[in-house]
Amino acid sequence: MSITVERTLAIIKPDAMDKASEIEDIILRHGFMILQKRKVHLSPEQASDFYVDHYGKMFFPSLVSYMSSAPIIVMVLSKEDAIESWKNLIGPANPFKARETHPRSLRDSYGKDQTRNAVHGSTNNHMAEREIHFLFHDAILEPVLTQLSAKDYLESSVNSTLLKGMTELCKVKPKDAVTWLADWLSVNNPNKPKIAQEVVEPN
Repeated sequence: MSITVERTLAIIKPDAMDKASEIEDIILRHGFMILQKRKVHLSPEQASDFYVDHYGKMFFPSLVSYMSSAPIIVMVLSKEDAIESWKNLIGPANPFKARETHPRSLRDSYGKDQTRNAVHGSTNNHMAEREIHFLFHDAILEPVLTQLSAKDYLESSVNSTLLKGMTELCKVKPKDAVTWLADWLSVNNPNKPKIAQEVVEPN
């Protein structure tokens, strides 16, 4: 049976930026892959748009002000059941509650209060997709397949073409083998549409 790996958004907030390397190490030790990462400084307008679901709540102005006050690190994390796994690792939004219900969670370890609570995580699949697209405009959110599905895909769509390319590479023996193979694969990509050249009749 194939397993689909989820993606979720993670943010290291301004209050925890000095602990970013420690937090990233914890993320990796808990089996997450960091697919994408960037450091950004949100404008108040961007922070307001990102947290639009909290619009109208009493803490909304202070949240927007805080999240636009300094740079943050945003990451796309990947793992089986990533959304729930990340939520469990970071703990409840209130660090004081996290200390009771999720000891040693990230918010227990690094959070200061309900706004300055060190990290952010997507609450569900819909929010993960929206938040990833918000902060990584070019992100592709197709399912990541592992185990048998990945093996089947390689055997049906990759290996045969790659084998032909490697065979030609051995025949030609170019000086720059990597560049030659890259060019060959680009020309011989079976998924690339073939464009017929237009024949221009002489006048």
